[in-house]
Amino acid sequence: MIAELVDAGHRSRIFELTARLLAGEEISRPQALALFDLENSADIFDLMAGANRIREHFKGNQIHLCSIVNAKAGACSENCSFCAQSSFYQTGSPKYGFVDPEPVRDAAEEAHRNGVTAVGLVAAWRGLNEGPMLDEVCDRIRELADGGKTRPDASLGIIKSQRVADRLKEAGLECYGHNLESSKRFFPSHCTTHTYEERLQTIHHLKKAGIKICSGGIIGMGETREDRCDLAFALKEIGANVVPINILNPIKGTPFENVPPLPPLEILKTIACFRFILPRREIMIAGGRTVNLRDMQSMVFTAGASALMVGNYLTTLNQSVEKDLQMLKDLGLDPRWDHGFDRQ
Repeated sequence: MIAELVDAGHRSRIFELTARLLAGEEISRPQALALFDLENSADIFDLMAGANRIREHFKGNQIHLCSIVNAKAGACSENCSFCAQSSFYQTGSPKYGFVDPEPVRDAAEEAHRNGVTAVGLVAAWRGLNEGPMLDEVCDRIRELADGGKTRPDASLGIIKSQRVADRLKEAGLECYGHNLESSKRFFPSHCTTHTYEERLQTIHHLKKAGIKICSGGIIGMGETREDRCDLAFALKEIGANVVPINILNPIKGTPFENVPPLPPLEILKTIACFRFILPRREIMIAGGRTVNLRDMQSMVFTAGASALMVGNYLTTLNQSVEKDLQMLKDLGLDPRWDHGFDRQ
């Protein structure tokens, strides 16, 4: 076991924890909370240096890329306070039903041209039940899988039936995105139309079906550092294969439109803490990085990130894929073109 943190200076504690994690040990919650509470920029950069070494040790020098296509936009029945697609808020976000095959094929072709591993079908609705819509979703997944150019992923909300999860697996789905979003304690502060427990049950069905789990959260919603720490440990407990970290991009018309942004160093410190807690997992930086990190985007890898969402997000723009690929090249990092699950 890792010895408890002692008052021997932040740098020595960070270096000791780094060495122990590299040796295959794990960090405790009190130790992790101490890292989240670091304030001095020099200490944060020491923490990032440790996270970078942990990333390189367990994940190598390649960065897993993925992209998403908004397969059904707007008019969502859920009241998530951060989301422009909720029917509860007037945001001017586009609204359309489940897409035809052509846009999905186009997204897959673009992803393939850019060396992107996977295309995730994302739908703005409560969840997926048995019936005609499940049949249509499975058709889209089969089309992506049969094309053989990208891996079909999906994020389709809450699943209450094991049969639905099994059908998705049978259609060729490899990975399902279903964020816990925040700690269990903070969850009711941003959503009341479904529960944290329903999200855990969805993940249970998917894992039982043999589907990989992409699950993370959003930081900067007003949660505490303790909430971020608890989210990371919850993701460790459920065995998430890929952990996306989103940074709140406040959308006008949502309840969170006036939430002040997190400072870039706080964001980078959070990424580093996630790497210390989840040393072997794929940590992906997703929505909000462009607007929140600005010229510091490339530092997410120094902070321990091993994956990147490229292309535009669901309702907001990202920097170009070409710029992201150049950023990786400038850092001496290689985009990874396989599924990204075998390095855990």
